Amino acid sequence: MFLTYRRFRRCPCVQLITTCLVLSAVMVCWEQLDANVVSHVKSYSFRYLVNSFSSMNRSLTIPREQARRFSDFPYLLDHPDKCVGKDVLLLLFVKSSPENIERRNAIRSTWGNETYIQNNLGVTVKVVFALGAIQTKTDEPSWSRRSGVGFQDQLIKEDHLYGDLIQKNFLDSFHNLTLKLILQFHWMHSRCAHARFFMTADDDIFVHMPNLVGYLQDISSRGVTDFWIGRVHRGSPPVRSKHSKYYVSSEMYQWFSYPDYTAGAGYVISGDVADKIHQATLTLNASLHIDDVFMGICANSIGVSPQEHAYFSGEGKAPYHPCIYNQMMTSHGHVEDIYELWKTVIDLRVKQKTSGLFSRLYCTAMKIALLCRPQFFNTYPCKAAFL
Repeated sequence: MFLTYRRFRRCPCVQLITTCLVLSAVMVCWEQLDANVVSHVKSYSFRYLVNSFSSMNRSLTIPREQARRFSDFPYLLDHPDKCVGKDVLLLLFVKSSPENIERRNAIRSTWGNETYIQNNLGVTVKVVFALGAIQTKTDEPSWSRRSGVGFQDQLIKEDHLYGDLIQKNFLDSFHNLTLKLILQFHWMHSRCAHARFFMTADDDIFVHMPNLVGYLQDISSRGVTDFWIGRVHRGSPPVRSKHSKYYVSSEMYQWFSYPDYTAGAGYVISGDVADKIHQATLTLNASLHIDDVFMGICANSIGVSPQEHAYFSGEGKAPYHPCIYNQMMTSHGHVEDIYELWKTVIDLRVKQKTSGLFSRLYCTAMKIALLCRPQFFNTYPCKAAFL
């Protein structure tokens, strides 16, 4: 009734059909296998065996006159005096699209509220939003062009009210995120160079500001330098599939692996690193549109490596639980729930419920149950449960 191995060997026809089926399956899946397996094998081999990006640094280095085209855009909105006369612990740049006013307002009312931070945490944190320009096309109808101008007028009114929009005259799009990153480093260099730390974040991220401020105060008291922390990607290969928005051609980036970098959702560097990155952007080709990878290229050129922090999120959203909030730094993918989450994490009863020996044991068990599951691999790693 069942086909045994011996019978299988005696039936060439069955063997032939089985072989054809296997080969067909491999051919159908080959493109995905190549993208997900072969590229990673090449990447890790390059990263851990060759482990040299010196040729990359030389290839991407260009004259300053050419590099200037990535930063020489006029300001449409600016606040040069934002940091003047203040001891700034952290300059926090939020990457935002012009139309995301509700997200910006949510941040201003929650974790990015400078008044709350100053009054309740006792430090100065400056929160500003990095924007590009709104797209308007000359071949569009006149009413459409007028609506674009009107939207810029809305941004001007928003900025007049809050005084926290930093906008340059390049198109705000996914493929210009590297230009937006360069904007941030150039603005810090010229407007807020004395800030002890710099952070860049997406506008759908949640930052546990009390935890982050306490952590940075401790780091600052120890006089740390060459500091770069976040969710680290090591040995990541370029995406060669033209169907992906992360597609990078071999002509643009010819190597099998990217230098180590942190997820662009949110990471923190010390002021000395921010200054070195600014200097690197003055001589590197910034055509690569993936901003967190470009950050890794800049850091590699100056000899700075990222450090992993278990409670900096990647692309995933952290589980909702008091035991998680106790150590949370960032969590990604928050828009509608940001008000409720902020109200919950700053509730003093959360700290009280998670303090004490039995509470810590309980939280360890809960974090193991929450984090040591495959679906949370892109939020916090399993090891975070034991910290």
